[in-house]
Amino acid sequence: MKTEKTVFNHPIILILKQCPTLKALKQIHAQMITTGLILHTFPLSRILLASSTLALTYALSIFNQIQRPSVFLFNTLISSSLSPNNNHIDLAFSLYFGILRDKTLRPNNFTYPSLFKACGSNPWLHHGRALHAHVFKFLEPSSDHFVHASLLNFYSKCGKLAQSRYLFDQISHPDLVTWNSILAAYARSTSDNSSGNEDTSLSAEVLCLFSELQFSLVRPNEISLVALLDACADLGALSQGLWAHAYVLRNNLSLNLFVGTALIDMYSKCGSLSLANQVFDQLPQKDTLCYNAMIRGLAIHGHGQQAVDLFNEMGNKGLEPDEVTFVVVMCACSHVGLVHEGRRCFESLMEVYGIEPKLEHYGCLVDLLGRAGQLKEAEEMVRTMPMKPNAVLWRSLLGASRVHGDLQLGELALRHLIQLEPETSGNYVLLSNLYASINRWDDVRRVRKVMKDLGINKTPGCSLIEIDGTIHEFIMRDKTHPQSKEIYLKLEEISRRLQTYGHIRSIKEVLFDIEEEEKEDALSYHSERLAIAFALIASNSTSPIRIIKNLRVCDDCHASTKLISKIYDIEIIVRDRNRFHHFRDGACSCLGYW
Repeated sequence: MKTEKTVFNHPIILILKQCPTLKALKQIHAQMITTGLILHTFPLSRILLASSTLALTYALSIFNQIQRPSVFLFNTLISSSLSPNNNHIDLAFSLYFGILRDKTLRPNNFTYPSLFKACGSNPWLHHGRALHAHVFKFLEPSSDHFVHASLLNFYSKCGKLAQSRYLFDQISHPDLVTWNSILAAYARSTSDNSSGNEDTSLSAEVLCLFSELQFSLVRPNEISLVALLDACADLGALSQGLWAHAYVLRNNLSLNLFVGTALIDMYSKCGSLSLANQVFDQLPQKDTLCYNAMIRGLAIHGHGQQAVDLFNEMGNKGLEPDEVTFVVVMCACSHVGLVHEGRRCFESLMEVYGIEPKLEHYGCLVDLLGRAGQLKEAEEMVRTMPMKPNAVLWRSLLGASRVHGDLQLGELALRHLIQLEPETSGNYVLLSNLYASINRWDDVRRVRKVMKDLGINKTPGCSLIEIDGTIHEFIMRDKTHPQSKEIYLKLEEISRRLQTYGHIRSIKEVLFDIEEEEKEDALSYHSERLAIAFALIASNSTSPIRIIKNLRVCDDCHASTKLISKIYDIEIIVRDRNRFHHFRDGACSCLGYW
């Protein structure tokens, strides 16, 4: 009779771990039957595991011959059916229901983690919520560390950040996997919210969590650092991003493609394209995602031709572009008016690479044409494209109409936008600015009344600036900052010096129905003006002032910031919701093309 010790250390088990083919596995299976090894639970679990990697159907045939399989064997096959090689979610749940049907069995802590992992995407999301109820039914209230972590991951993938955080806070000593799960949950939520680019609190929380992680006994790894770098990119927190880069190097962590791509993205979004280029050049291997990040960085900084050149380099090195590659290349062309190159890129989607253009690609082409003043063609593209245009496309047309003064097209675009996004303030603001640009002040007031009647408030401008490693946030007319008095005194000085240089304020984009003098006053207190004033009094450094703004820079702030850079002999780098502006010596890198 075999003891437990001989079963665990049997030579056949050791051979089974290295079984290369299904034929060899069948031979081992036969030996297990003839030796009686197949009658023991552990050897059964090992052959189920081995056979599931070679042929899942063979594993099922073995399992179906077991008269009274234990929960351990059910769990083994559930986990195996959800491995990266198999991913048979329907089979996993069929096995789970088999446990529930057997009145002598009860799910345990090892049953749920792989099931929750499988439920992180449609159409299985609702199963995950039902499984959570089963955890309460079948497990102890305190449950298990791994069950908590898998639940945390599940709710994170569902976009339920509050539930993820609640579960994380219940774990007294989270391990690295759990820390990475909550960091990724916040990073994912930040990414999902990035279209509005208005809420930076999620990214700020990543920085706080990472700080807590450092005070724990757990050592961060590359996955932790990628989440931190993503948060730094969102906040424009360059000093924290530099620290993260130094941490990778100092602790001999792998500068792999994931970390390298995150560094490129972080440096680009923090306004340091030169450092992004350095990381890109130093990576020993580069994949499509890495190239996409670098091209995106070149695009938002207005280096369109360099972005196109890098796209061509990909082809020369045999790298296949993906759908995102074409989006970032066309955006790069759009920001500098490379219409011919952008068209050629769009046409190559199908003709060269066999990729069916998606809504995002049509959106880039419409934006490219609209910015270049080819409004008729842009409108025709929206009308004839094979899918229904979304709000982004209509907003591109509305923005182009404002720039080029096409009132008829602007009103058409707004009608569609109101149907798609009736409560988005930015749409009304764009139309109001279009009316203001042609001195239709009655219509400006009408738009303002519509917004008031519908209870729609203009999204407040918000600017972030990092000084000595601390992030400061300003909104229009902000007086909550501890140095508010000094900031407003500096603003008065800036206004006087702007007037000396002959700056005439542009009040056409001030939406509110107020007197001319009050409009000029409102412009002086825009959030980026407050951030610039604070930077001038808070830092003696000649380093560039770096500002992250949630809205598009208005015409007056753009013109005045150019002059401020000349008056105070300092570079000012502003990232608005569309692109970067590098102000230096009275000029801007966008050349008025934004």
